Amino acid sequence: MASHVYILGTADTKSDELLFLRGVLADRGVSGRIVDVSTGGTSPDCVDIAARLVADYHPEGAAAVFCGERGRAIAAMSEALRRFLPACDNLAGVVAIGGSGGAAVVAPAMQALPIGLPKILVSTVASGNVAPYVGDVDLSMVYSVVDLMGLNRISRSILTNAANAMAGMTRYRPSPDADRHPAVGITMFGVTTPCVTEAVRVLGESFESLVFHATGTGGRSMERLVDQGVIRGVLDITTTEFCDFVAGGIFACRAERLEAIARTGVPYVGSCGGLDMVNFGTMESVPDHYRDRVFVRHNPFITLMRTTADECREMGRLIGERLNRCDGPVRFYYPENGFSELDRPGKPFYDQEADAAFRDALLATLRQTARRRVISLPCTLNDPAFARAMATDFKTLFKETQPHAQN
Repeated sequence: MASHVYILGTADTKSDELLFLRGVLADRGVSGRIVDVSTGGTSPDCVDIAARLVADYHPEGAAAVFCGERGRAIAAMSEALRRFLPACDNLAGVVAIGGSGGAAVVAPAMQALPIGLPKILVSTVASGNVAPYVGDVDLSMVYSVVDLMGLNRISRSILTNAANAMAGMTRYRPSPDADRHPAVGITMFGVTTPCVTEAVRVLGESFESLVFHATGTGGRSMERLVDQGVIRGVLDITTTEFCDFVAGGIFACRAERLEAIARTGVPYVGSCGGLDMVNFGTMESVPDHYRDRVFVRHNPFITLMRTTADECREMGRLIGERLNRCDGPVRFYYPENGFSELDRPGKPFYDQEADAAFRDALLATLRQTARRRVISLPCTLNDPAFARAMATDFKTLFKETQPHAQN
């Protein structure tokens, strides 16, 4: 089946821009199909896929989209598009245009597409907080500079760049030959880098190590790839996103952290990396009720706050509850002498009482079995011996879960 780049936008107001994008793609030898996501009920003749066809994918039918109330209609079209796009088996890529309303319609649908499929969104909102639009996928946003109200010297230039970028992305996709080793997801922070570096070395060339920055989004991206079957095991060295979840920091995980591990049963080896710190922005951004705590200025934009025993106790309970739902092989490694570069003897976050509160809560919560165990070692997290123990255990667990190991 021939593949196409889908060009998303409200054709009732942006047909000139959509046609322009399709024309530039055609000049580059790429087939484009205009998908109308307007909510008026009638699509112009220039579109390839009418808004009504998309709207039919809403669970309550097209009437939910063409309801006559702008806010409800936008939300309903977004839901319909989120169901429509993944059902298309001829997608080579997606390029979309829109202001705040248009971006709100198309972004959730683009987030629902597989990582690796080219995605570009040209929008007036691309110079602000783009986190709600990008989510945890590889969506590229381009600031339109001018509003998308007809073609002019600025909009032509930016739309041409976007179409050229999409043409290049679709023509030069990665070779499948690069994916011949099983992928393992690994979480890292700057303060756990030595541990991750040694673990990657031990895993060697038998695995493709995909390292994720544990900034909330990083953990979500990793678990999305677990759900997609791309990642076949997890070495969760840096679970620090739980700190910000508990204490209100800026790099928090969501409540569903670790659910992908439970759903898929992939081998999981976790640890306490970064559980000694909560992340805030500048010192001025730290809530007043935390001002008597221990802080480290990580860089001009990030301030770290030491977690308390109560916070560590809560994280132990949360992680234990989530790991109890996992039927696959689970190991959780506890470093007795500290959770990061800042949590070891002589460093500002060294607090064995707080660390032990995490351990005690985890042990009290986790139902240990032959397949689900806590392992405590007399090391700091970044000791090479600790990293080697985790990585070696992961290799063993992974091998035991492979079909040939059951023969």
